[in-house]
Amino acid sequence: MITSDQLKEIQERTAALYKYLDIEKKKVEYEEENLRTQDPDFWNDTKTAEEQMKKVKGIKKWLDGYAEVRTAADELQLAFDFYHDDEMVSEAEVEAGYQRAITAIEALELKNMLRQKEDPMDCVLKINSGAGGTESQDWAQMLMRMYMRWAESHGHKVTVSNLQDGDEAGIKSVTMEIEGGEYAYGYLKSENGVHRLVRVSPFNAQGKRMTSFASVFVSPLVDDTIEVFVDPSKVSWDLFRSGGAGGQNVNKVETGVRLRYQYIDPETGEEEEILIENTESRKQLENRNNAMRLLKSQLYDRAMKKRLEAQAKIEAGKKKIEWGSQIRSYVFDDRRVKDHRTNYQTTDVDGVMDGEIDDFIKAYLMEFPVNDEN
Repeated sequence: MITSDQLKEIQERTAALYKYLDIEKKKVEYEEENLRTQDPDFWNDTKTAEEQMKKVKGIKKWLDGYAEVRTAADELQLAFDFYHDDEMVSEAEVEAGYQRAITAIEALELKNMLRQKEDPMDCVLKINSGAGGTESQDWAQMLMRMYMRWAESHGHKVTVSNLQDGDEAGIKSVTMEIEGGEYAYGYLKSENGVHRLVRVSPFNAQGKRMTSFASVFVSPLVDDTIEVFVDPSKVSWDLFRSGGAGGQNVNKVETGVRLRYQYIDPETGEEEEILIENTESRKQLENRNNAMRLLKSQLYDRAMKKRLEAQAKIEAGKKKIEWGSQIRSYVFDDRRVKDHRTNYQTTDVDGVMDGEIDDFIKAYLMEFPVNDEN
């Protein structure tokens, strides 16, 4: 049975959310922004209209989220009172009400930490196997499955835009677009970095303990509402025949595209080639369009990270996050997965590999909050 202190904590956290989220201000904003959509000429400019609708829906989600928390907290208070007055409800019902309230509160508290303007966006997630051949390629495929399971459980659609199979098993690399749902980039940005696996190798006849590495890169997936400049003079294309599944047409016709972009760092002047391959569709034009979207996402991501780096230099005391550093170890024999940035760890290795990584994400967001609303 929950205690009066636990009930008090629920009410205090609910009140704190009301203050932090400035619910009264959001109610006024919602009314004002929603009123703009009633204009008879609202849909004359489709792009502007879609942006406005997105803004209205965004505010409403905050209001709905808080309403769910408030309702859960009030229902828990009633259940608690009824149980102690004349046991009109059971102890199990009070416990269930407490779990509903705490779940709703934690979900909204976590969402409140996603203040970077890119956080609500869809994302591109790329996995590259490290040195080590089959071992690392198998590990990269395991990570691919882990993120696909996470995405599916959170209502996201996953599209594999490019995949390179391993030599004997696993994959060399994969690029996945994770869309739909909510806050795909906001949550998965915590996965940027090198992931280390330690296990007894199934590919080693002596049963030796092996260490494998794979790198994960996550960037916001831009859409048509975001303007990203691409210099056409720095773009070149290669065509090739897509391999793997897809039927005879894919293998005989050059539908795969390889986009090369000569990127020049605006600060250092250094030149670097960005290479993007896309084999998602049987139609070359669709692959070209998607490759260009992925390029824009990369360019946007680079500009965003430069902005955050500049902001971090200005804001003294902020912890620096190294995007490419080793972030997490998965030690199968010891039944342990540990994040080296937050020190959060769990013994539920099977659950993690099935996509249950929300606790790692939450620990990261609490350790490295980014407020980038303005």
